Amino acid sequence: MREGTIVGVTIISAPSSNKNKNKNKNKNKKKERDPEMHQAKKGNQWHFGMKMHIGTDDTLGLIHSIDTTAANEHDITATGQLLHGEEKRVWGDSGYTGAEKREELKSKDVEWHIAEKPSRLRHRPGQNALRKVEKIKAQIRAKVEHPFRYIKNIFGYGKVRYRGLKKNTQRLCMLVGFTNLLIGKNICCTRTSAPEI
Repeated sequence: MREGTIVGVTIISAPSSNKNKNKNKNKNKKKERDPEMHQAKKGNQWHFGMKMHIGTDDTLGLIHSIDTTAANEHDITATGQLLHGEEKRVWGDSGYTGAEKREELKSKDVEWHIAEKPSRLRHRPGQNALRKVEKIKAQIRAKVEHPFRYIKNIFGYGKVRYRGLKKNTQRLCMLVGFTNLLIGKNICCTRTSAPEI
């Protein structure tokens, strides 16, 4: 797990409204949205909640680091916490553009393979070659999406369970451990069941 790291992020939704809360329960508690959760725009849609940032191994797809922030934090802010320090390459989508210029990451001796923004790609010469390079980057970066599928779809953590980032981060750390077990099991089964040549 020392060759490379793929960094990725997903939004985990939180309840954006407090209208449906029972007025008789918890009379002393304020009826307000979670102050640690915020909203962010992804595409043309607004999401309220938190972001889960992960760093995965680029060959096995196992998660080695996790960080959580409010949804309005930029993806690039957690990049330093997602690197273990011994990787030679870092892969990321266009949200991580300029990561190598950040103060905390300047000293890292790694190759940065960050996806080009589509708006910049259109104006550069050699479109066919650039598209092939971007396709290869996307195929490698796809491994970071598999753990998100396990956490959100298989373990059902598409929405937060608790108020605040701390409790939700602890729950996500536990789910990351289970996710690594399932990914590791799939890797072992795939390698042992392959026919010998």
